[in-house]
Amino acid sequence: MAGSNFVDYVKIFCRSGAGGAGSTHLFRDKLTMTGGPDGGDGGRGGHVIIRANKQLWTLVHLKYSRHVFSGDGGDGSQSRSTGREGQDKVIEVPLGTVARDAETGEVIFDVTEDGEEKILVKGGRGGLGNWNFRSSTNQTPRYAQTGEERVERPVILELKVLADVGLVGFPSVGKSTLLSVVSAAKPKIADYPFTTLVPNLGIVSYRDNRSFVMADIPGIIEGAHEGRGLGLRFLRHIERNSVLLFMVGADSDDIHKEYKILLNELKQFNPELLDKQRLLAITKSDMLDQELIDEMKLDLPEIPYVFISSVAQKGLTELKDMLWKAINE
Repeated sequence: MAGSNFVDYVKIFCRSGAGGAGSTHLFRDKLTMTGGPDGGDGGRGGHVIIRANKQLWTLVHLKYSRHVFSGDGGDGSQSRSTGREGQDKVIEVPLGTVARDAETGEVIFDVTEDGEEKILVKGGRGGLGNWNFRSSTNQTPRYAQTGEERVERPVILELKVLADVGLVGFPSVGKSTLLSVVSAAKPKIADYPFTTLVPNLGIVSYRDNRSFVMADIPGIIEGAHEGRGLGLRFLRHIERNSVLLFMVGADSDDIHKEYKILLNELKQFNPELLDKQRLLAITKSDMLDQELIDEMKLDLPEIPYVFISSVAQKGLTELKDMLWKAINE
């Protein structure tokens, strides 16, 4: 996912199709000059449909196609023939996409399963033909219904990345390095803050051909929930992670304090994030001896933790075991 191609938020304008008009036709042939009603119904207007596609990772394909119009339904005709249905317009999106009403902000629905389809904007119903209005007192009705009008709706599509494990930490703590070591992902790695500008996903191989998905989001800084740094924009991506792996560097002045700051940012953004499984990885621990590690253990948060070093390949097997256990719990 190149930075320029990763789009997780688009606003589109949707319009469904109008329903076709019912027919007022009266039956005629060479033997019958004053026949009864035989007008058919109008066809349904096309829907705008959202379909989840696991092959997609971004909404970039919608960035320059923000007007989505469905086809109109056809009019009814003689012999009680129903008009054709308007052509549906299908919008394919990545798994984890949320559709919101652009005017109210209300969540319309989300899609999380491959191939899942939901109607975003319904097409207008077709009008009834005069055949439906015949009665003993009105045997030749010369009227029919018009079809329902088109429905227009501005919609916001918002992607929340689906992953088993979400990495949470300050910039330059080693999240991207860990992802690059335990998976085939190739995130950008450099020695300056905010190297990661977009979420990165990697598939982590585990024992017996099992695997899980890990997501690296841009680093969080204190005040991210107030709009500081890049964290606020991407915090929504960890809302769908099963397990949160907090990462704090072994060179931190106060590991417990940094963990509490990160935890508070999540709480301010969405208190429900605190209900997720939490683990702690102390990174860059190759610079520590056993005596210093034992001393640091006395002041760590009361959650499962592990000392790791991505560069030295230290503690990674233990980390995978902890993550797999947490995912399956």
